[in-house]
Amino acid sequence: MLVDELSTPALLVERGALRRNLDAMSAALPGPRLRPHVKAHKCTSLARWQRDNGHAGFTCATIRECEVMAEHGLGGDLLLANEVVDASRLGTIIRDGARVTLAVDSRETIAAALRGNVLEVVIDVNVGLPRCGCPPEKAGELADLARRNGLEVRGVMGYEGHLMMVRPEEDQRRMVRESMEKLTAAARDVGGELISAGGTGTYALNEWATEIQAGSYALMDSAYDELGHPFEQALFVLGTVISISDGWAVADVGLKALGMDHGNPTIPGAEVWFCSDEHVTFAPGSLKLRVGDKIRVVPAHVDPTVAYHEAMWLVDGEHVAERWAVDMRGW
Repeated sequence: MLVDELSTPALLVERGALRRNLDAMSAALPGPRLRPHVKAHKCTSLARWQRDNGHAGFTCATIRECEVMAEHGLGGDLLLANEVVDASRLGTIIRDGARVTLAVDSRETIAAALRGNVLEVVIDVNVGLPRCGCPPEKAGELADLARRNGLEVRGVMGYEGHLMMVRPEEDQRRMVRESMEKLTAAARDVGGELISAGGTGTYALNEWATEIQAGSYALMDSAYDELGHPFEQALFVLGTVISISDGWAVADVGLKALGMDHGNPTIPGAEVWFCSDEHVTFAPGSLKLRVGDKIRVVPAHVDPTVAYHEAMWLVDGEHVAERWAVDMRGW
């Protein structure tokens, strides 16, 4: 099949670019130094490529991601880097042989882990992002509580997500160091072998974490591409030009096919004006387009973009090589 034969909007992944991205990250963070985050692609076929590149442990954002990873033989060491108050589904897959470590940040989430028959936890520490995580000075106390109740505490995690896009790099480096000083102080109180942190935006700066939870590096998006990391744009949303007017054109890739929280997508050679439910309106610029032509749209944020689609199509240029299900969608 040729790319132009696909129904649109369709999620495309350039196979060569994906392979090069995985190899570049494996060279930078080999083996256990990287715990890839599957929330970025929600695809067990892609996770299998990451495993084959030497990364046996994975980070998950949802219980469903843990379940599907385990179903596909990828449950050897999963970290659910999110608090839950009903962990019973985790207990089921643990009983069936998966290893799942759960993030906790309160007495209530520790109690949920116990009720759900979870065996291992990490203490989630707030390192500056106003989201989940306990104050650093409370981490040791929570670890003691977890151990008294029979849980294995593997260490700490903390996500400096608010620093992923900071520029200039000198400011980012300083702020990452300040965040990780909080996490390493908590790690001294908690104990355990894991200090889990980081992402695609800080992977090269974070010298303090024992493992980095990067995910977007595999497929990339326009927001991360601006940071100058050694990863290529591998993901595109294929669209069809459905209307051309005097000065603008419209393709069938809109809000329901793109993650928009990081702003408009880009179209190489054109200027995107705005997106609506089913449309992207753009000035064609140097592109010579006719109604029916296919274009590639680059999303600004990869994670929610992928979650809108049921499948991604691996392509080599204009040839479709394979269909991969986005099989970890939903909750």
